[in-house]
Amino acid sequence: MDYRALVAGLLAGSGLMAAAKKAPELRDRYAVVNGVRLHYVMAGKGPLIVFLHGFPEFWYAWKNQLAVFGQGQLAVAPDMRGYNLSAKPAEVDQYQMKYLIEDIRALAVHLGHRKFILVGHDWGGAVAWAFAMAHPEYLEKLVIVNAPHPGVFMRLLREDAKQQQASQYMLMFRGPQAEAVLSANHYASLVSIVLGAGLKSGIFTEDDKKAYIEAWSQPGALTGGLNYYRAAQVGPPQPNTQIPAGAAPADSVPAPASLAVRVPTLVIWGEKDTALLRENLDGLDQFVPNLTIKRIPEGTHWVVHERPDEVNRYIHEFIGK
Repeated sequence: MDYRALVAGLLAGSGLMAAAKKAPELRDRYAVVNGVRLHYVMAGKGPLIVFLHGFPEFWYAWKNQLAVFGQGQLAVAPDMRGYNLSAKPAEVDQYQMKYLIEDIRALAVHLGHRKFILVGHDWGGAVAWAFAMAHPEYLEKLVIVNAPHPGVFMRLLREDAKQQQASQYMLMFRGPQAEAVLSANHYASLVSIVLGAGLKSGIFTEDDKKAYIEAWSQPGALTGGLNYYRAAQVGPPQPNTQIPAGAAPADSVPAPASLAVRVPTLVIWGEKDTALLRENLDGLDQFVPNLTIKRIPEGTHWVVHERPDEVNRYIHEFIGK
């Protein structure tokens, strides 16, 4: 699929017309870093800003941001390991957080940058949180979109019945039938979850749908994305079990002493997210001293697609400070 032409056409037909007129060329690249071959798409030049997608997306989730931020910076959106055109290790333990963090650090070094801005959504946000804890020296600023801080999230999974109920899907994603369920009827479940409302409202097009199905259909791609859940063992308590106070899956969060994020951080939150509830913002300032929160009351988990202009404005204002 010619993503460059597709993105240009989508921008030209959207509210991002001004961006379309000045949109930089999208360039596909590959890099072997941390022992895996990562595919990424880049636009522009200058200071580096990296965008990390979540499940079940791929670099294309950030197409609007590449077009906008690539006008004054080097904007890069990788396919994270396991997704689309990047390598897909077969072993579940190769999706542990330590490897995901190192992929991003090594990619930034490959691009010639040891200081950059990191933006993440969903699982990309989880990796971004962990990266900021492990490597604050690499980050100018951190931007998180609907991705919970592990310290807050694990508390909610342990104590909050509403978040426990909202996270039940994670148990299915970790199970052996997940691939069959999610790929049935030409990925009907994933189309409904990610694109359903957007297709009805015009946020997504049939070309978008085709691009996503093509990415999910890459050999091993669906398993690669699900292995993030399996490696972390993240989710609510199994039925008839209890999580002891203070307990958390070993790989899902860094050691407790390293939960603080010391870089300036912007959190953008679509408050109608039904999977990651807005209570994930409660107490966040205890872990992130230099914190800015922007709530989007009508946004869902997919607020990056629903409100791209608003999301972009908040990011611009934050990184321009």
